[in-house]
Amino acid sequence: MKRHLRGLIVILLLSVSSTQGQTQTKAEVSVALAAEKLRLAMIDPDEKELNKILAKKLSYGQYGGYVENKTEFIKMLMNKQPDFVGISTDDEVISVTRKTAIVRHIFSAQTKDNNNPGRVKLKVMLVFIKVSGHWKLLARQAVKPS
Repeated sequence: MKRHLRGLIVILLLSVSSTQGQTQTKAEVSVALAAEKLRLAMIDPDEKELNKILAKKLSYGQYGGYVENKTEFIKMLMNKQPDFVGISTDDEVISVTRKTAIVRHIFSAQTKDNNNPGRVKLKVMLVFIKVSGHWKLLARQAVKPS
């Protein structure tokens, strides 16, 4: 995971323009990096890394209507329920106001639950807060695309 993260950092630093052709601020690049760390941690869960990425009072809203706290979310990922094989995000838009950031994107995932392949496609909103100089996920809500 560290190898992937180093490569991502280089790419993010070299690519300071968004898909809409606008220059990203340093804060937006930092938030994009935090969102990418979360994506990678969901594919290859590591409890220590998840604890760094997630805020203490995490509210993780699933598209099915239930909400998990930090402990529940980490336990779900560590138990591989679901078992994410791959996750991609598209149409990402980042908005930063002081120490709060909102990330919206289309979340597409491939899963393997009980050896049965599955696919998930959602519209997601992530809310990050800056804590001691680091962006942490405070809230997430997902809905099925219409």
